Amino acid sequence: MTANRYLTKSRFKLATECPTKLFYTGKKEYANQKLDDSFLAALADGGFQVGELAKCYFPGGHDIETLDHQLALDQTNKLLELDEVIIYEAAIATDNLFIRADVLVKNGNILYLYEVKAKSYDPDKNGDFYTKGGKIKSSWEPYLFDVAFQKYVINKALPQYTVLSHLIMADKSALCPTDGLNQKFKFKKNSSGRKSVEKPKELTDKDLSTPILCKVNVDAECNVIYEQTHEYGNNFFSFKQLVDYFAENYSTDTKIDSPVSTNCAGCEFYTTHRDEEDGLKSGKKECWKKYLGWNDSDFSQATVLDVWNFRKKSSLIQKGCIRMSDIHEDDINPQPDGRAGVSPSERQWLQVSKYQNQDDSIWLDSASLKSEMDSWVYPLHFIDFETSMVAIPFNKGRRPYEGIAFQFSHHVVQQNGSIEHFGEYLNTQPGNFPNYDFVRELKKQLSHDDGTIFRYSNHENTYLNMIYRQIKDDNLTDSEELCEFIKSITRSGNDYIESWEGPRNMVDLWELVKRYYYNPVTRGSNSIKQVLPAILNSSSFLQEKYSKPIYGASNGIKSLNFKDWQWIQIKDGYITDPYKLLPKMFTDISDKNMEILSEGNELNDGGAALTAYARMQFEEMSEYERQEIRKALLKYCELDTMAMVMIYEGWKNMV
Repeated sequence: MTANRYLTKSRFKLATECPTKLFYTGKKEYANQKLDDSFLAALADGGFQVGELAKCYFPGGHDIETLDHQLALDQTNKLLELDEVIIYEAAIATDNLFIRADVLVKNGNILYLYEVKAKSYDPDKNGDFYTKGGKIKSSWEPYLFDVAFQKYVINKALPQYTVLSHLIMADKSALCPTDGLNQKFKFKKNSSGRKSVEKPKELTDKDLSTPILCKVNVDAECNVIYEQTHEYGNNFFSFKQLVDYFAENYSTDTKIDSPVSTNCAGCEFYTTHRDEEDGLKSGKKECWKKYLGWNDSDFSQATVLDVWNFRKKSSLIQKGCIRMSDIHEDDINPQPDGRAGVSPSERQWLQVSKYQNQDDSIWLDSASLKSEMDSWVYPLHFIDFETSMVAIPFNKGRRPYEGIAFQFSHHVVQQNGSIEHFGEYLNTQPGNFPNYDFVRELKKQLSHDDGTIFRYSNHENTYLNMIYRQIKDDNLTDSEELCEFIKSITRSGNDYIESWEGPRNMVDLWELVKRYYYNPVTRGSNSIKQVLPAILNSSSFLQEKYSKPIYGASNGIKSLNFKDWQWIQIKDGYITDPYKLLPKMFTDISDKNMEILSEGNELNDGGAALTAYARMQFEEMSEYERQEIRKALLKYCELDTMAMVMIYEGWKNMV
């Protein structure tokens, strides 16, 4: 049976994203831009310990640890002969379907299926799975389809049982009962190098006295999914037909052709330049060639999928408008919104029209940007946070996935143009809740003057709002002054009872990029990791200044982590991305995985830093390794704020 090509729950999930992916998955000849280390992916997601904790709420179970399909099935079937039994990773198969259930509890003729998810859930919101119209929310579909698939397989393989299905998730309303629960779950590696979470040996009754994971019955949701008609590739299926369709095509290794859609934007089966040099194939190209009749040269063209923040992509694709060169102004209908700079729709048309006219020039609303700059108060402060959310809290009284702010960097620019890396904060002590010391240090560094403070995206404002609520709840001795400080440099969130906008409310450089600056090299992205290389390659001022090793030099720019550093380094006629000059945080992570972790988007940069922090919290490592990762984290975060400074300098020179 091990030779069977089983449709597993992970492959079923992949097929629901796009059926064609079933053909590409697992084939070494096709490039795959997702993390190829499943444990690393779980770590980056922040919930790798949840599965092991869930088992602790079902004590006395039997763990099916073998990776051999037939052996796992034999062990599971033997255990199911018992009248009552708890099985972890229970293996169930029928025909060409195969699952491993996270937790399966047998009680007579009833099987309780529990699927563990690293996702938070509020038990008080009974209708959280549904839209106001009564449909299952798209955000919940992947999780509920997963359970529905497993229940379907069990019902088909073991029809003599009644199956009750559940999700186990982090309980938003629960408070951790003890200190130190998180760090009782640690990494382990077996002899083959496979990583997993070590079963905690020191758990106490107190640790488990208040469950921080909740069990949610989803039989009703499974029934909704079973009763629905599902559309894939312009075909309509019942749930049974859908499973059979996916399973049969996967079993015979038959490609399911799918039409081009907005889903293609998130396809992982594409090639980078390095992949093509290594001879890897692009599944995405194969699909588009077949469906659109394209050849290799067509892929050098931008498409409707490349238009920034554009909500009408799907309708244009359905009309056959794929290339960006085919988009008309009426398709976007750019309209002003009454604010300085460009509105979102005007920015979209700016991107499209520049592409269509082969106009590589930079667009800058100099007057509006200068007016904005004239309102700033020196010295200028540039700050960046690195943060994490863990499913199992470090401390008693904290909730699952309660945010942790573990690092910041702080650059200062004086009115005469002098720059220094003024300060930083980093707490990587395992089990420590750093948020309050984090804010105390931030307050200390920002309280010397009334200078304007800058962030990049809303991340810093969101986290300070969250810490404000934590301080209110915990009633610290310095609560009042810390809360007043936070209010002075932020604006309140939309979902908060209080309303404020502080006199030093942080200026968001990300918003300024979107309103006043567009460089076609960024291809519509506003990520700092795209904007920085773009502005460095276009600014002779920055090139002249930072091609010299002045950063961290005794008579240059003060740095806390670099010495005699040269930010501008040229390779093949282009300036090397400064982030690629930084030291690797880990020696045991492949270049590909590290690159994926380091990829930023406009809302949440810092995957590599988050992963480094998580590993330092949970993994046994030497003091040398710990110090090396700490040094790398400090440099990484320092570059984030220096990148903001260089963007500011580039603009200052341009206006």
